[in-house]
Amino acid sequence: MSLQYALTVTLNGITLAALYFIVASGFSLIFGLMRTVNMAHGSLYLIGAYVGFAVFDPLYMNDATYPYAWYIAILAGIGAAAVVGVVMQVAFLGWMQGQELRQALVTIGISIIVADQLLANFGGNPFQFFAPDILFGPTQVPVIGRYSTFRLFQVGVAIAVGVGLWLLLNKTKLGIMVRAGVDDRQMLAACGINVPLVAVFVFALGAALAGFGGVIGATAQPTQLGVDVRFLLTSLVVVIVGGMGSIPGTAIGALLIGVAEQWGQALFPTYSVILTFVIMVAVLAVRPQGILGRPD
Repeated sequence: MSLQYALTVTLNGITLAALYFIVASGFSLIFGLMRTVNMAHGSLYLIGAYVGFAVFDPLYMNDATYPYAWYIAILAGIGAAAVVGVVMQVAFLGWMQGQELRQALVTIGISIIVADQLLANFGGNPFQFFAPDILFGPTQVPVIGRYSTFRLFQVGVAIAVGVGLWLLLNKTKLGIMVRAGVDDRQMLAACGINVPLVAVFVFALGAALAGFGGVIGATAQPTQLGVDVRFLLTSLVVVIVGGMGSIPGTAIGALLIGVAEQWGQALFPTYSVILTFVIMVAVLAVRPQGILGRPD
């Protein structure tokens, strides 16, 4: 095995981990911080991708608007996922707080309905966004050689998302309210804070990150119905490995899972998925709360 091959596989894992982190960070906010079970998180990823592409396609075909099509598609995907997230939280999940089984069953039902509606309205054919000209084509990487510019861009986006979320949760009044609400909702409400409104905002932010990940993921590789299950399970594993509600932990979990998945496909593709769950079991055996999770 050459050094170039090893570095390429590792870089593939890092860029895949970047996508996993963007999606899983939203899941970490909803499930890890707010303790809301959302089994439709993968559906929010699909909603972002499909709505974004529905906006992108006609704009890209127009000579006057094609340079801006991808950026507008990102806004559309984020907005659509956030709106659906708000509806889910207000109409269904908000009044089920603390009822994990009921939340799981309701969101599974929502994910089935979303998949059926996307199939009915968009069909089942795979699709892919075209990256903006500035991100299109290869970039020369030392030792590795030519590598996708957009996939390198994914890493930068993931870092920006991670830093932004850390600052939001640790350096702002809103972040203090969110973290306080995790520990004691009744005390936060007694201080005059509108706890349900904070929960709606956090859910909308988590859903928006899933929709954003949908557009990013569908630009990096073709997307179709069915990938929602993959991203839901991956997000769940990443959050469990990294630690519930920990953004740095989610980053570490995404990096471990992304790199392990790519090396697994390179070494033993038939059984590569097993490596992901081996990592999860190994981490939980040593630290049941996850790598950076807080003990209960």
